[in-house]
Amino acid sequence: MPDIYCEGCGVKIQTEDETALGYAPPGALRNEPVVCRRCFRLKNYNEVQSVPITGDDFLKMLSRIAEVDALVVYLVDIFDFSGSWVPGLQRFVGENPVLLVGNKKDLLPKSTNANKLKSWIWRSAKELGLKPVDVLLMSAEKNHGIDEVKRSMEFYRDGRDVYIVGSTNVGKSTFINHLIQETVGGSGVITTSRFPGTTLDFIGVPLDDGCTLYDTPGVVNLRQMVHFVDVEDYRQVMPNREIKPKVFQLNENQTLFLAGMARVDYLGPGRRSLIVYASNALVIHRTKLENADDLFKRQYGHLLAPPGRRDQLPVLKRFDYRTGELNTDIVFSGLGWVTVKGRGARLSAFVPEGIGVTVRSSIIKG
Repeated sequence: MPDIYCEGCGVKIQTEDETALGYAPPGALRNEPVVCRRCFRLKNYNEVQSVPITGDDFLKMLSRIAEVDALVVYLVDIFDFSGSWVPGLQRFVGENPVLLVGNKKDLLPKSTNANKLKSWIWRSAKELGLKPVDVLLMSAEKNHGIDEVKRSMEFYRDGRDVYIVGSTNVGKSTFINHLIQETVGGSGVITTSRFPGTTLDFIGVPLDDGCTLYDTPGVVNLRQMVHFVDVEDYRQVMPNREIKPKVFQLNENQTLFLAGMARVDYLGPGRRSLIVYASNALVIHRTKLENADDLFKRQYGHLLAPPGRRDQLPVLKRFDYRTGELNTDIVFSGLGWVTVKGRGARLSAFVPEGIGVTVRSSIIKG
């Protein structure tokens, strides 16, 4: 039969092997559009099936962009900037201009200073070796800021193809669906979900001037907390609405647990505020430092959940900090961050082995 590609994820359809990528029952080929079983179950039942494609395969796909003349629209997750960053992106896109777009601004508190946030993204990108032509903010989910992104895309692409790139779950497909419906006027909708790794190959959308807009597969970053939890815990870990900050007054030698996935020990000096920015559904527990190790052993998977199942205790890696900024964020990749008020605080942060932890000047005013 002629080659048919899944309307949802872009993978080539096959009808022989139910366990292989791109499988669809023969009867599904009569449908319009044709989608693979994985996309059908994801869209209709929110059921995630494993994908036999590695992060290296994704990066090899991205390297094809360096061979063409195009605009690259690079989406990062504002909520998880470091965890959604694609290492070495400049190498994969070659000399093509990069428009850097921070998505999910709707998750941040309304007190967030947009100009300060954009400046921080500029600086962070430069430190990571990328010099974008512009930095913009949007919410693909809420359809906020997309018009400005579209205008910038038209200006910077200058009659060329466009590639939308980014790590898993940054909102590429949701963004492109808006472009299809509002700009291109097509009826096709790319498969979207709140789970990582939906798009499996380049999906081309024709533009009016003969060029093409491409959705690309998401690069899997295993340093994100999402890869540490099960699918059923993911909804609780990832916020889907504006974060409500949780303020804690900590004395010396007290500990904050972010469910069973991260821990902050405040060592001093004095009493000060720590503010947690994470999913509103996430349980934050405070205890004395002297009780923290025992509490973790007894309550991991119970009071300290997610993770919601009681497996072997994870190996936690310790990071020690002394704050130099007036307000400092300790960022747990894919989980959120804790703002430490005031200079000179001594802290230790703990996360499962392999999960990323970074420190930055606070991006929230106040």
